[in-house]
Amino acid sequence: MSSVQTATVTPARRLLGRIRVPGDKSISHRYALLAALSEGRSELRNYAPGADCHSTLSCLAALGVEVSTSGDIVTLIGRGLRGFRSPSSVLDAGNSGTTMRMLTGVLAGQQFDAVLVGDDSLSRRPMRRVIEPLSQMGARIEATDGHAPLTVYGRSLTPVHYTQTIASAQVKSAILLAGLHTEGTTSVTEPARTRDHTERALAAFGFEARTAGLTTSVRGGQRGTGQSLPVPGDFSSAAFWMVAAAARPGSEITIEDVGLNPTRIALIEVLRRFGAHVDLRETAAAAGEPIGTIIVQGRHTGSVHVKPHEVPELIDELPAIAALAAQSGEVRVDGAEELRVKESDRIAALVAGCRALGVDADERRDGFTIHGSGALSGGVADAAGDHRLAMAFAIAALGADGPSRIEGADAVAISYPGFFATLDRLVA
Repeated sequence: MSSVQTATVTPARRLLGRIRVPGDKSISHRYALLAALSEGRSELRNYAPGADCHSTLSCLAALGVEVSTSGDIVTLIGRGLRGFRSPSSVLDAGNSGTTMRMLTGVLAGQQFDAVLVGDDSLSRRPMRRVIEPLSQMGARIEATDGHAPLTVYGRSLTPVHYTQTIASAQVKSAILLAGLHTEGTTSVTEPARTRDHTERALAAFGFEARTAGLTTSVRGGQRGTGQSLPVPGDFSSAAFWMVAAAARPGSEITIEDVGLNPTRIALIEVLRRFGAHVDLRETAAAAGEPIGTIIVQGRHTGSVHVKPHEVPELIDELPAIAALAAQSGEVRVDGAEELRVKESDRIAALVAGCRALGVDADERRDGFTIHGSGALSGGVADAAGDHRLAMAFAIAALGADGPSRIEGADAVAISYPGFFATLDRLVA
């Protein structure tokens, strides 16, 4: 990298190496929140190092939870369901939509008021999708045209049977966490399966959650117990190295100790459809989360069509999938309107960045198509403050004819601070 804000990526013939990725971002958020809602001491090892997960820790500390960190180990002293203290100032979720949405579910059932704020990007993201179901439970939440800041007026909640119209693991989790604060059973029915880390984490901390088909239920008033748990490596971070290897024939990357939750690994089948060889080896399990090794070898490239029913289980990997075809091959994604309300408008920014690097890319309302020609010129791509776009553009730029520049590369600190150092190590 040439500076904190800008990364220069040089072409690479192939990538080789054996690595580990940071702790899973989604699981880290959930373990921290449930540790705080449990009773006693919890130790979370390999906690995600990015800014998003530390926003969750900062908010919990402001609510009276004792939080200490030593390297990648986080220790929390839980306060139980109703033991949080009223914060003395606003709770800052930074860039983290997971923090804001899930913590809103927790705060709705407290007996005090709190204000949740975020950065400019988070303040543009839709919050009605979490406000609506919580309001049906009796919560009172004020927002600005459906966006942060959110003022949550804590009060007693009633159970709800809620059917989601948009597949969202964050909203599902917020409702389940709020449901713990009711007297009765709360259930959520999804339109499509999303990641189930919350359901597994609830069980790990001693809370009972039941799943039948697309419906998950939780009983209010349960008591959780502090735990000592490892956080698996983040599959969504590993996705960029998997794609990098798949896109460059002759490459081979081995990723160890990565989470293999079946609701997260749909990318593996996409890579196989594209022509890569992917070997999966499950080696352990912790708190219901399978962990193992992934080996990806680049052999030849082809084309992939990601259809609407596949999108919910690939939502965080879609920027990486775009990079898959930037060098050769073709990727088409449909039914991904949700990308427009992420950290950036990921469809518009993704297509603009690919074109800036010399990639033939088309934008549609609900998706995009990337046509890799094998003659990538390189250039300057703007990550638009989005950590996943910064990484996607860096992987795409590996196939260019000359050096490329990624503006806003410092956004990787949101989830993967060491990304560019690892990239340098893998280039053969």
